[in-house]
Amino acid sequence: MKKILFATTNQGKLKEIREILADADVEVISLKDAGIDTQVEEDGSTFEENAAIKATAFAKSSGVMTLADDSGLVIDYLDGAPGIYSSRFLGEDTPYSEKNRIIIEKLADAKDEERSARFVCAICCAFPDGRTLTTKGVIEGRIGYEIKGEHGFGYDPIFYVPELGCTTAEIPESEKNKISHRGKALTQMKELLKKEGVI
Repeated sequence: MKKILFATTNQGKLKEIREILADADVEVISLKDAGIDTQVEEDGSTFEENAAIKATAFAKSSGVMTLADDSGLVIDYLDGAPGIYSSRFLGEDTPYSEKNRIIIEKLADAKDEERSARFVCAICCAFPDGRTLTTKGVIEGRIGYEIKGEHGFGYDPIFYVPELGCTTAEIPESEKNKISHRGKALTQMKELLKKEGVI
């Protein structure tokens, strides 16, 4: 069975990725599983650049095929913020319950279409020989008027999908993986890796 290192310490992301790759003959290991505790500075200007920076660095240091994602929430009313700074928005140690509350406050005067937003995820697969593959997934929605839902993590409780009539935190994980930005990017990556004969 092939090992794939997934460059994250986020248990929510790791769970999603393991579920999406469950039907592939691979073992997904985390940085912790691999005994890696170094950090990589994400100084790119796009989701794609940041994913590639992480994947390439960890593939080189581990010698294992590495997947890395960079994802975030893009809010039109806030000129694209928090964007690539989503995890660092208002400080890395600030709980998401607080981040979500502040975002709703910032959009207090925004109505319906003005609350348009999207979750974006870029995934890069880097091989120890230096080759890379990149995919991108997007889910469109709006910022809700209140925090709702117990599933998911991060900004899910404020990300409202009009077609579904609920936030992504109100959707069971198995359903969310079919429509989420990370689910879309990872499904594309799975197909690419199959095409390349890697998995």
